[in-house]
Amino acid sequence: DNTFKVMSYNVRLFDNYEKGGGSTEQKIIEFIREQKPDILCLQEFYLSGDPVRKDNNITKALGESYHSHTKLINNRRRGYYGIVTYTRYPIIKKGEIIHQNSSSLSIFTDVVIEKDTFRIFNNHLQSFRLRSMENSFLEEMTSASNRETINTMKNLYVRLKQGFVRRARQAASVKTQINLSQYPVIVVGDFNDTPISYSYRKIRKGLKDSFVDSGYGAGFTYRGNYPANRIDYILYDQLLDCKHFDIVRVKYSDHYPVAAYFSLSY
Repeated sequence: DNTFKVMSYNVRLFDNYEKGGGSTEQKIIEFIREQKPDILCLQEFYLSGDPVRKDNNITKALGESYHSHTKLINNRRRGYYGIVTYTRYPIIKKGEIIHQNSSSLSIFTDVVIEKDTFRIFNNHLQSFRLRSMENSFLEEMTSASNRETINTMKNLYVRLKQGFVRRARQAASVKTQINLSQYPVIVVGDFNDTPISYSYRKIRKGLKDSFVDSGYGAGFTYRGNYPANRIDYILYDQLLDCKHFDIVRVKYSDHYPVAAYFSLSY
């Protein structure tokens, strides 16, 4: 059977910044053990004081035969966070896409499946980085025309604009690397943008969308405070066939994990 499973999941730092986060981490690890994806891409991955421990826990859940490619940023106060790609297939090359002046991360990992090599792009693009006051304003959408509300609206506009501009630049950088790839690609991650956005359309050009081809329903992947949207994607090369796509409705994060099952079309 030449079918393989790819999963992408923004795990929201395993909720380790909230009370009870440890139990969420264990639930996610157990979920990964049950799902057993052949390729697993995590965003907002988190390590506390020990930069090996959780990596070992997830590797143990997947099995010792899995390989990993991790990119972490060291926040001295809160540990390490970043993105990681796990795969049961051999890794022959690892690379990173630098997003200037941003904590956003993108990596690519070349894996050998059967006799073919594929380049897996794992992305966490720019978020809006809204503060709690702005979050509350969005939730309440108050109509009060006082100075505080006006200032909040101005700040909100600036942050939204910055988010769109930075994501557009990051999407262009990712697309450049996709075009440079000598191998068929699978592009996954949290794009922090909807299917009508420039960022999504830029990255998707020339690729297929597993949800569009094999999914069903509204396809919402974000379940946080804002209106539900599809912002997590698994895009893929024309040389692959997507047999099935699934949004797994587990509530361990503010995102749902997404999974696609592929086979070679040649």
